[in-house]
Amino acid sequence: MRSIIGDIVEQEAQSMGLSLSSHEIDSFELYAAELKKWNNKVNLTSITKDKEIAVKHFVDSLSLVPYISAGDRLLDIGSGAGLPVIPLKIVRPGIPMLSVDAVAKKIHFQRHVIRILNLQNIEAIHARVEELHKTHRRSFSVITSRAFTRLDRFVTLAAPLLSDGGVLIAMKGDQAECEIAASDEVVHAGGFTITSVHRYTLPLGMGERVLTFLKQSEAP
Repeated sequence: MRSIIGDIVEQEAQSMGLSLSSHEIDSFELYAAELKKWNNKVNLTSITKDKEIAVKHFVDSLSLVPYISAGDRLLDIGSGAGLPVIPLKIVRPGIPMLSVDAVAKKIHFQRHVIRILNLQNIEAIHARVEELHKTHRRSFSVITSRAFTRLDRFVTLAAPLLSDGGVLIAMKGDQAECEIAASDEVVHAGGFTITSVHRYTLPLGMGERVLTFLKQSEAP
């Protein structure tokens, strides 16, 4: 029998124009069950209620789906318990993805979920982002982070890893505009321009979120 998590994810995905298969919904339910089980022993997330897991973790992650497509290669920086990278991989299995986090227990959890969901062409790396600058330079067309660090630091960390014409997508809370204003000078100095800001409201009254899109500035 489907859980409330599966029901919410299916319904909200449908409202976003995503039709999820039974297998994909089952994957979200298994992911949630493992997240709750591991969280009893290892601190992965403060969000532990079913409705909040469904909305604040899964539905929020799926807000990125319209912005990735076949041919992309995605990096998720500071991915924690695998968000947004694992939900994205569940619904877009053909896109190569890599996640990186400096906390070993979170990467161990991600690898466990990747294995039990039998997800392919996805790798979870235990490292600081800076360590990827030598091994994965200019490797990713989409780089995202979800409430990982300040916008200016995200740009600094991600810039060497972004391929030509690629996009950075920062997932932020409802105070993002203040952070954008505070980071503007550093962002421009780093050769990037904020191309758009997309504000959206999570279902079930669970708050507002902001996606900030950045691209390399064109040479004058």
